[in-house]
Amino acid sequence: MALIQEISELLQKGKAKNVKQLVQQALDENMDPKEILNDGLLSGMMTIGAKFKNNEVFVPEVLVAARAMNAGLTVLEPKLIEIGNEPAGKAVIGTVQGDLHDIGKNLVSMMLKGAGFEIHDLGVDVEPDVFIDKAEEIGADVICMSALLTTTMPKMQECIDRMKQRGVRDKYIVMIGGAPVNESFAQQIGADYYTADAASAAEVAKAAVQKTRGKTL
Repeated sequence: MALIQEISELLQKGKAKNVKQLVQQALDENMDPKEILNDGLLSGMMTIGAKFKNNEVFVPEVLVAARAMNAGLTVLEPKLIEIGNEPAGKAVIGTVQGDLHDIGKNLVSMMLKGAGFEIHDLGVDVEPDVFIDKAEEIGADVICMSALLTTTMPKMQECIDRMKQRGVRDKYIVMIGGAPVNESFAQQIGADYYTADAASAAEVAKAAVQKTRGKTL
């Protein structure tokens, strides 16, 4: 367990090379890949997420931690696939049509990955139907939309309206965020959740998926 704890601590410091080596060492020592994932990589990333939320660390620290997590995942993922590890959920994420900002979206994407989600990042300037098409294709649990311009916020409404027209609105948890977005706008357009920061987005998404899965069991 000391090794897994070390993975978590080195990840928080952004030591990608060391994290990769220690993940390989843990696998060589026949440690459970799920434990390495949950107690090493994900726990380290969630700690960084909590610190980010409390303004104890900032965007650069989150980015280097995420890079370290991805380095560890490159070693671990083949093993996880081999044992059939289920992700916490599947999320489609993108910045809405007409908007080319991606820093906030990228942070949310990293935090969701850090919470154990399988991420499908559509990038920027994403048309409403593209979000839905991808969600349908991969069997997503969550659709996350980001906007940094007030002029592009209506595209979030448009996506939700298209989901209703296509008869798939109830299949997905819709989350929105971005500097000009707020809770009252989320309610107005019929989104399920608005979160003010990336760390909260990951927490809310995980809890929401668990809740919906609980209903379907």
